Amino acid sequence: MAIHWYPGHMYKASKEMNELLPLINVVVEVIDARLPHSSSNPMIAQLAADKPNIKILTKADLADPATTELWQRWFEQERGAMTMALNLKTEEPGAALIDLINTLYPQREGRNTLVLVSGIPNVGKSTLINSLAGRQVAKTGNEPAVTKGQQRINLRNGIMLLDTPGILWPKIDHPDWSYRLASSGAIKDTAMSYDDVAFFAAEYLLECYPEPLRQRFELDTLPPTAIELLETIGAQRGCLRAGGRVDLERVSTIFINELRAGQIGQISFETPQMVAADLVDVERFKEEKLAKEKEREERKAEKRRRTRANRR
Repeated sequence: MAIHWYPGHMYKASKEMNELLPLINVVVEVIDARLPHSSSNPMIAQLAADKPNIKILTKADLADPATTELWQRWFEQERGAMTMALNLKTEEPGAALIDLINTLYPQREGRNTLVLVSGIPNVGKSTLINSLAGRQVAKTGNEPAVTKGQQRINLRNGIMLLDTPGILWPKIDHPDWSYRLASSGAIKDTAMSYDDVAFFAAEYLLECYPEPLRQRFELDTLPPTAIELLETIGAQRGCLRAGGRVDLERVSTIFINELRAGQIGQISFETPQMVAADLVDVERFKEEKLAKEKEREERKAEKRRRTRANRR
């Protein structure tokens, strides 16, 4: 699935972030614990490769705890990043995070430590900033792209936060990463098809989390396919059209909203091993694209050669 959602303020924010990066002392990236790779902006990794880095895995209460631990170890060992897994609805991480920032970059007398706080839309970045500030300084909301522009927040403890809008990136390399982002609520619903995303999520849960599915929908046995699962849930929830047919759009909306809210259970959409396999696919996609482009150029060159030959 291709996501066509890259508002102008995201492009502007990416450009401004790149310009300010030489001044940044510490980068704090807020990612979704359910999809730590898919929700991590590759632009941040490229721009901040030589900066002290902290990964905040939010919505940890919605993710599979064992998988979250795997991801924390992976980020710490493979990326050299410090990590914290949080449920921002019940935890106040301000003091612990400030201590971690000061450990990574000890304060200089008379100078503020400038901390870039970044993350994709709807991942809890503004909630984290408000926790650090101890007051409401950043807008929060249940839909993506609430923050539109950068702002600086002086914590008055030697730390200056640079808050940026939630930033996606123009091209997502693997289709499954798009589906995972859509399943989590990271993009506006107008940029996706609920039934398309529900088919992907249902197929994944049938394979990786069958027992939470069975318990949530009180099923003795699970249907073997995603379409049969959604039709079963649709009949159960009364999502019927005239003639008794299941309204797939209605049941898909219910299914995705319950998944996002954690009502199906603590679900992680990816593991480090899955992403390693995805990256192999990405390299194959790139090679196939280059091969097609080369073949297209060769056909054009052959056509030009024949045209010149016919003119002689």
